[in-house]
Amino acid sequence: MKNTNRLINEKSPYLLQHAHNPVDWFPWSDEAFEKAIEENKPIFLSIGYSTCHWCHVMEHESFEDNEVAKLMNENFISIKVDREERPDIDSIYMSVCQMMTGGGGWPLTIVMTPEKKPFFSGTYFPKESRNRRIGMIDLIKNISDAWINKKEQIDNSANSITSHLISTANKSHDSKFDINSIQDAYKTFSGRFESEYGGFGDSPKFPSPHNLIFLIRYGHLTSDTDAIQMVEKTLKGMRKGGIFDHVGFGFHRYSTDNKWLLPHFEKMLYDQAMLILCFTEAYQKTRDQFYKNTAEEIIEYVLRDMVSPQGGFYSAEDADSEGVEGKFYVWSEAELKDILGEDFDLAKSIYNTVEGGNFIEESTRNFTGENILHQTQSDEEIAQRFDLSEADLKERIASIRQRLFDRRVERIHPLKDTKILTDWNGLMIAALSFAGRVFNNEDFIEAAERSFNFITNYLKIDSDKLLHRFKDGESKIPGMLDDYAFVIWGCLELFESTFNTKYLKLANELSITLVNDFGDVGNGAFFISSKDTDDVPARTKEIYDGAIPSGNSVAAMNFLKLSRILGKPEFEVISEKISDYFSESIKKYPAGYTHLLASKLFTQYGSKELILVGDNHTINFNEIITTIREKYIPNKIVINLNKENIDELSGLAEYLANYPLEDKNTKLYICEDYKCNAPLENLEAIQKEIKKLF
Repeated sequence: MKNTNRLINEKSPYLLQHAHNPVDWFPWSDEAFEKAIEENKPIFLSIGYSTCHWCHVMEHESFEDNEVAKLMNENFISIKVDREERPDIDSIYMSVCQMMTGGGGWPLTIVMTPEKKPFFSGTYFPKESRNRRIGMIDLIKNISDAWINKKEQIDNSANSITSHLISTANKSHDSKFDINSIQDAYKTFSGRFESEYGGFGDSPKFPSPHNLIFLIRYGHLTSDTDAIQMVEKTLKGMRKGGIFDHVGFGFHRYSTDNKWLLPHFEKMLYDQAMLILCFTEAYQKTRDQFYKNTAEEIIEYVLRDMVSPQGGFYSAEDADSEGVEGKFYVWSEAELKDILGEDFDLAKSIYNTVEGGNFIEESTRNFTGENILHQTQSDEEIAQRFDLSEADLKERIASIRQRLFDRRVERIHPLKDTKILTDWNGLMIAALSFAGRVFNNEDFIEAAERSFNFITNYLKIDSDKLLHRFKDGESKIPGMLDDYAFVIWGCLELFESTFNTKYLKLANELSITLVNDFGDVGNGAFFISSKDTDDVPARTKEIYDGAIPSGNSVAAMNFLKLSRILGKPEFEVISEKISDYFSESIKKYPAGYTHLLASKLFTQYGSKELILVGDNHTINFNEIITTIREKYIPNKIVINLNKENIDELSGLAEYLANYPLEDKNTKLYICEDYKCNAPLENLEAIQKEIKKLF
């Protein structure tokens, strides 16, 4: 008879994956903690996510195993948490794991008292002990023995760890952000740059687009060409490597080797969003079509495979299919020959396949006979080798890719995690809005607007409160810091792309909610959970820019931009307090806080406020807005005043009422260093002045 536990009633794909384990799993709930108190048992907390490869491995080895499950059910109350549904819980206990073990990752394993106080932590554990790694069977027996015979020591340890968590989150600060951290971060990246393949350090290599965006802006603002060259080498290495899906587009999670060849194959929405932003910014800086093409390919993947009928974006696609990581994405040469016929030799040269395969299975370290498609030569080199024009080569590549795509569609697909997360959708809104205006593509902006509408229709309550997750018709979980920060970011990008005041209005309203519900008025910065959250042991703060920028880093940039747009200097003070609060952490390792540092570049090198008065009906409007959007000016904000929005805009920002509208001429006001220059009307003069901006 098939096992069924309480997770069967959940919506999370990750929790549902474990709904038929013989482990008597609970979701994070009062019921679980009350039962633990009643039975005097410790809590076994397991945190992961649906596309996590090692989460699948641990499930198969241990949580599907009757022997392990019996021991867990006898000795623990076991709780499963989807880190993507509850990033606040994940953040708390990941901090514990890092503090206790010096590292972390998923699956995250925590053992704690019924009062949610942790006393043991780790990540993946096999069933049996091996290679100096304790197995689940031995681990359970050891903890059970300690719970009975060393309870006082456990309680003392758990109380100490929890007290440290709370005191850290509520610490005051008396230091200021050190502006030298910007230069120190650059020196770290320069020292770790891997010049042969791009990226930083050895394997594994993560895309970390926010680091690259920081380097583009740093290089631009300081005229440091080495910074730009590091970014270009890295982006081209990633796009040509196996970390990029050459058939269906989009990027895999990270590369396990230093050549960007062998990826962990899951695809995350947030990676696609951040990489769209990064490749678009690289294009805007360099005007290299390669980066524009790559950004458009990522967007093609997202809009084809990751968007719901209502316009919200799904979370992820798994690495595994048919129980094998990467099986969906790799190719034998025999299959390629069968599909491509006379084009096989060209495809072999383009994608570097070999008869014995280049895909190494991670657990056995053996070649599988399958190939990860990747590129090492330029189109020019391939065209010359096969005596083709570049136009003919592009046509042949498109034909090869389409035939492979059509065959791959017939395969068993990896699991798609169709929950829709507010924060990740906010990121994608920002990315599509930015790409849409840089590439002059209304379709991208419209896709961003559809996601915005999804959030306002399904994930917003009252006028200024957000929910975190939508799945199968259910909107649930109160919004957290990242939800507010990333949606505000999306609103600001949409406003600059459309100049529709509703986006600015919501950004302002959500910012006020952020201050009221998440802010630490006395000390500065924002808690991950709102003041109304009552089911976590501590409200914590986070600034580290990991897989994506932290909510505090994004908020720091948002409040800076809003201070300029709305004429609210108090918002700039909020931003400054974030960097001051975390100044000691930032100073220790500045390269871990690059999105926050990007906000400091914004102030350190002076912002530019461009106020454009006019619309499609006034002279030279389209030429001026195109000139503004083509020019790479990372520290700018752009406002367009016209007859349609002047009343609402001046209601939000009173100073804008002082800019006179005219029927015929478009005027541009350029403000910098807290002063505004005389308005410009002549197109050539405007283009000349915009060219000067840095």
